[in-house]
Amino acid sequence: MADIRSYSQSGRHRSVAEEPVTSVLKGGVVPVYERELTADEEVLAALGYKPEFKREFTLWTTFCVSFAVLGLLPSFASTLYYGMGYAGTPGMVWGWLIAMVFIQCVAMSMAELCSSMPTSGGLYYAAAVLAPPGWGPLAAWVTGWSNWLGQVTGAPSVDYALSAMILAAASINDPNYVPTRYQTFLLTALIMLIHGCISSMPTRWIANFNSWGSSLNIIALFIVIVMIPAGTNRADQGLPKFSPSSQVWGNIYNGTDFPAGVAILMTFVAVIWTMSGYDAPFHLSEECSNANIASPRAIVLTSGVGGLFGWFLQLVVAYTVVDIPSVISSDLGQPWAAYLLQVLPQKTALAVLALTIMCAFSMGQGCMVAASRVTFAYARDGCFPASHIIKRVNRHTQTPVNAVWFNTTIGILMTLLIFAGEIAIGAIFSIAAVSAFVAFTIPIFIRVFFVGNKFRPGPWNLGRFSLPIGVLACSFVALMVPILCLPSVTGSDLDESTMNWTCLVYGGPMLGALIWWVISARHWFKGPKVNIEHQMLGREDVIIDAKDGEGGSGGDSGDSANSLRTESRALEDKKAADLA
Repeated sequence: MADIRSYSQSGRHRSVAEEPVTSVLKGGVVPVYERELTADEEVLAALGYKPEFKREFTLWTTFCVSFAVLGLLPSFASTLYYGMGYAGTPGMVWGWLIAMVFIQCVAMSMAELCSSMPTSGGLYYAAAVLAPPGWGPLAAWVTGWSNWLGQVTGAPSVDYALSAMILAAASINDPNYVPTRYQTFLLTALIMLIHGCISSMPTRWIANFNSWGSSLNIIALFIVIVMIPAGTNRADQGLPKFSPSSQVWGNIYNGTDFPAGVAILMTFVAVIWTMSGYDAPFHLSEECSNANIASPRAIVLTSGVGGLFGWFLQLVVAYTVVDIPSVISSDLGQPWAAYLLQVLPQKTALAVLALTIMCAFSMGQGCMVAASRVTFAYARDGCFPASHIIKRVNRHTQTPVNAVWFNTTIGILMTLLIFAGEIAIGAIFSIAAVSAFVAFTIPIFIRVFFVGNKFRPGPWNLGRFSLPIGVLACSFVALMVPILCLPSVTGSDLDESTMNWTCLVYGGPMLGALIWWVISARHWFKGPKVNIEHQMLGREDVIIDAKDGEGGSGGDSGDSANSLRTESRALEDKKAADLA
């Protein structure tokens, strides 16, 4: 075989240890490719993967996708029931503010991992590499399945909420019309199919579509934040224009059977679900230019901007809502629509609802794009049955079209929960929140408590604040996972219609994944699979042929992280000696 090697832009032969990555490959490995690689491609090659996508995402367009996935306005509209219904306006304003401090810690810790490992596998890859020797495959397996559950439930939950808003708008125009579950399901399935078609387009088209969608989300958010206080008709109802601050911040409407403090913690499901999309830049990093800097910046920017403006929206609604029980139990079946009719004239309310619907469509599209990249990355490493089909990149669009339609099919099947009632279909919101944050935290937990200073930071890092911020992130998620699984009622009021089904709908698939691991997967799943040819330093005559389905790290992931740091230091010492 010809001696074909990867060179840097300066023409110098580079090993994995010379790249700012924590890789599944050993530090003394040199990736081999048939052409000169760009700086971004060198980093990806050092992580063990050959470049397969065009890098047409920038910091701005990556931020646009993740901000579209956040979809503050439609996310708020979709989860108003939890924020307002569990603890009233104090739950909205205090809950969002407190949760955002800790969510920002999770985002910054994730961004640090992204800078060191900018690959579509994201958290799954990081868990495999950072885990102690022998535990890499299991860490990757659990992280991957939890993250995939969060991703694959994202678009269905958004599209279900979008369908409910569209049908609520129809009910406002025609009070005699009452939407049926069958109509809601069909409309949700149609929207899923449309999103599948758009997500199958070439990368540049998707980037442009999401850029316009995010711009709409930002503009609509500003319009709504201004329009509601300016146009509220509370005065016409004999009320002050805004509720007093003492009421907004202090009068807890406890819609649960738990103490007020627990009720406020339960409102965090709205914040966590809304803010669970900032990992999108991690999964788009193989399509992003300057990925090990732009992608982590996009993560932190999305979480910070989203958290701030989301809180402004919470304040607007908290200071203008008139009657919380009527919003929560409205016949419209959509609390956001009921709230708008309560505080605005009908035409203005419909205008705001229309803006929310357009933003929700963009949000669902962003969720579909991010989920398809995660599915592609996991299929590339053989995590699914028929992975060899799912992982194929379309030769015309150069996007993972098969992964898109795999997710679309799963999503449509998931929305059949509509026929089981509102509590059952509502579980997909909690599932998305719990599964996403469990996946977010596993590699952070390993990084903080097992890896220590063996982690090799990328160009974007937290420095000495890395460990304390990571501890705060892990502590927050450890507290919230059981809280998010609590039902709102207890005792004799608890039955199948009021049960929180998150434990079953999330725990069932995860238990199945663990059983699959024990019975079969532990014998063949070895973590991320290297798919780029490579050679060892000093053995340029031997090229290791790592085709798809071969290679990988398995239990040596932790040793790889150690050797990277050791060999990097050795290279630096050698450079210093040469200069001397």
